Amino acid sequence: MQKVDISIIIPNYNEYENISRGVLTEVISFLKKQKFTWEVLISDDGSTDNSLSLIASYTKKDERVRLLINAHAGKPYALRSAVNAARGKYLLLTDMDQSTPIQELLKLIAHTPKYQIVIGSRGARRADSTVIRQLASIIFLMVRRFILLPEIKDTQCGFKLVKTDLAKKIFSRMRIFGRANNAVGWKVTAYDVEMLHLGKIMGAQIKEVRVVWKNEDTSSGKSRNFVKESLEMLFEILRVRVNDMLGKYNV
Repeated sequence: MQKVDISIIIPNYNEYENISRGVLTEVISFLKKQKFTWEVLISDDGSTDNSLSLIASYTKKDERVRLLINAHAGKPYALRSAVNAARGKYLLLTDMDQSTPIQELLKLIAHTPKYQIVIGSRGARRADSTVIRQLASIIFLMVRRFILLPEIKDTQCGFKLVKTDLAKKIFSRMRIFGRANNAVGWKVTAYDVEMLHLGKIMGAQIKEVRVVWKNEDTSSGKSRNFVKESLEMLFEILRVRVNDMLGKYNV
């Protein structure tokens, strides 16, 4: 199979509204103007809306756009499926809502000669978030940095560029996939923390880069509970810390 420079990985779970407003058109239009070679891997997580039919229209127009069909298991599982299928030297993890627009990729690429992992950072203050959500984000950040990865400000931004061979090794060792899965709705978890922690253990150089971020998510089929999700992520981070203390990440 032909290799490319960058694999753009986009998870999909009931993203009909986001796709309808043209996010994939914007992504592909941007990529067509670049000098690097690319592919777009859209990894579906058992969607129940009409998003798959919209995605299919893009795959028919351009063979560089591929759709991966997965059983519903949660975002990390959809990402792992795409990571395993990626043919690029690097891969970009990005979200369908494009709250961080694809153009920000160029900021991350600029750091690839020195770093194997380059992650987007949204900053602690987000202008379009409520005061309660901003406060909760700050508290989450403080607790997470106390437990793991104190040198990284924003582990949860869904915009990350990773060297593909390293990403495949990391995802093969992530403990989150060893637990029983009972995904209900759009299950996110704190997989980002485990991924970055494993990258750090493996000796990867990690660079955090400030990117543009504005909440553009118009999807209605994810049924997310911010408070519940935040608590679940904190428990996930504690599990990563315990796994680390027990030596389960020794490489």
